[in-house]
Amino acid sequence: MTATTYLFVPGDRPERFAKAVASGADVVILDLEDAVAPADKEAARAHVDAWLGGGGRAMVRINAPGTPWFGPDVEVLSRYAVPVMVPKAETPGALAGFLEVIALVETALGVERAAELAAVASVRRLAFGAVDLAAQLGVDPSDRETFAYARSRLVLASAAAGLEPPVDGVTTDLTDPDRLLSDVTYARRLGFGAKLCVHPRQIDVVRAGFAPTEAELEWARKVVMADESVSTVDGQMVDRPVLERARRLLG
Repeated sequence: MTATTYLFVPGDRPERFAKAVASGADVVILDLEDAVAPADKEAARAHVDAWLGGGGRAMVRINAPGTPWFGPDVEVLSRYAVPVMVPKAETPGALAGFLEVIALVETALGVERAAELAAVASVRRLAFGAVDLAAQLGVDPSDRETFAYARSRLVLASAAAGLEPPVDGVTTDLTDPDRLLSDVTYARRLGFGAKLCVHPRQIDVVRAGFAPTEAELEWARKVVMADESVSTVDGQMVDRPVLERARRLLG
């Protein structure tokens, strides 16, 4: 089943690793980048190394290409067959040396090169980072209209490359589940299929938001019962593309 919940946990907080794995998130991401201060990078890398070396499983967000921590991160992770999230993804060549990658697109250049990034053989999904892109553009990261174009670029690039739908960025407000659900609903409407989470309390809301509604499931059941030739359901035309969408909703 396709993952819908990706939970970050700071790499310098090893006491949280097992708790994150037990949280119910589809994917846990041990974070060596934004969640870790520069002075703590080496310690965080050592904690992640110890966790993976002891049999722990997780994705790891490494530091961005071009930073002084990128090379040491790659060297450590080369010993483990774990998926990697590469932040500030802009250059296809920087993604090619990994077994399995989520390319985190969070710069203007990354958005413009989304199709090139999605076409890299090691890339499994694209993810969107609104906070960093907002900082580059000088805009509010919570303004959906500002990022509609960028999000759509990732959705189209993913579909064109045959990837799973992209992963939407974080909702930073941890106190408002209604805002979180609204963000998920919006992302799903655009064609996203998952979301990055920064706290375990966000997991259930995100998973529910990406699940088909009962009305959608009822519609899908009616459609798959119709003939595969052009037909109608509830007064609306049903042809093969509509049937395929219904089947996807039903899993």
